[in-house]
Amino acid sequence: MPRHDAPEKILILYGPNLNLFGRREPHIYGSMTLEQINERIRTLAAKIQVSLTIVQSNHEGVLIDTFHKHMDEVAGAIINPGGLTQYSVSLHDCIKAMPFPVIEVHLSNLATREEWRHHSIISPAVKGTVQGLGWRSYTAALRTLVETVREPKKPS
Repeated sequence: MPRHDAPEKILILYGPNLNLFGRREPHIYGSMTLEQINERIRTLAAKIQVSLTIVQSNHEGVLIDTFHKHMDEVAGAIINPGGLTQYSVSLHDCIKAMPFPVIEVHLSNLATREEWRHHSIISPAVKGTVQGLGWRSYTAALRTLVETVREPKKPS
């Protein structure tokens, strides 16, 4: 049975090539490294009293396995699927199977990028999407996710 008592546990997942933040196209993604982004997220998590599990992988199966592993442990998740955004049916299906809310995050605004980036196959499976705010997309998503999981549950 899932446990959603305090402190809530939140899963943060990063997809392929996001370990290159700070080096990869800084004019699009900024100069902040993945570890620097994670430090901002950890600082906020400490303030709002949640614990984090953070995983980056260049392999789709690792991301799916991580969701499965933590399915009954976390209150919610944030994912930047990276290059899997437009093509991963498996990740989409996995997210739909999760018993907790998931928020999709992107540093850049996909609508201002190449035409093929405009459509996310992940978006229909998640609670919401935060994009275009640079590293702040992650902190905005974390705040929103925690507020969502802490809302009183309405009786069925």
